[in-house]
Amino acid sequence: MTTIPQGAAVASSPLQRVAHHAWRIRRFALRMGEVQGQGYVGQALGWADVLATAYCHAMNVKPDDPLWEGRDRFLLSHGHYAIALYAALIEAQIIPESELETYGSDDSRLPMSGMASYTPGMEISGGSLGQGLPIGVGMALGLRMKGNPAWVFNSMSDGELDEGSTWEAAMSAAHHKLGNLIALVDLNKQQADGNSHEILDFEPLVDKWQAFGWHVQRIDGNDLAAVIAAFDEAMALKEAKPRVILFDTLMGKGVDFLEVREKNHFIRVEPDEWQAAIKVLDASYQSHLESEKR
Repeated sequence: MTTIPQGAAVASSPLQRVAHHAWRIRRFALRMGEVQGQGYVGQALGWADVLATAYCHAMNVKPDDPLWEGRDRFLLSHGHYAIALYAALIEAQIIPESELETYGSDDSRLPMSGMASYTPGMEISGGSLGQGLPIGVGMALGLRMKGNPAWVFNSMSDGELDEGSTWEAAMSAAHHKLGNLIALVDLNKQQADGNSHEILDFEPLVDKWQAFGWHVQRIDGNDLAAVIAAFDEAMALKEAKPRVILFDTLMGKGVDFLEVREKNHFIRVEPDEWQAAIKVLDASYQSHLESEKR
């Protein structure tokens, strides 16, 4: 497991500990967004609970050795979520916080779209949607053949459910009984061209994944206790079959005035709103801490 970064509060439960990491991940993403004045921060805020659970609860990694052969692999298939993953990698101490201010700049290790050749901890160069799960299938099969017990987590968007390659990979994973593969699907219901269901309706998703031979869970992706429980269930399953967790998330989660923006796929944030967003996020987390004490 990754260690709690210096300065992190000592929590009395796994839920409180992961909640602290999720708050910090959201904060890092907003700070990076402010550097460039843009970024996919709506997705980062909505996906932070899943990333915090993955990196600070579920996964086995070594912060000082990102290429350790025994590590669990986290594939960012939706490469435009790079700002979210960078925030998680900073929180997991794989990337130093001092690099945050370089986000999106020339010669930075944190380009605006994720590239494995640049960034420690970035397993694949995502971007063309629908590639991550096929790579994950091959990776999981290769690890099993080598006798490596590591997990492969494939983080993907609901837009990737429009891609035929995703469903070919899903069928292949079940055929090969890849019990070391977990797909994490962000159902934020928005794509660049509009509402995901209007672009290409993919429901009923639970029935479809089950028909393809996967163990399926569908939960509120911003209910942190449910997210932790879903990861635990997926990793404890003894059946030799791939697992998928479908997360219904809210883009902009944690910053109320961003949550209600009409279109959040590439959210417009005014220069004076970045610090306002951080203040709202901090106040919300402080309120959460106070409610925990009651």
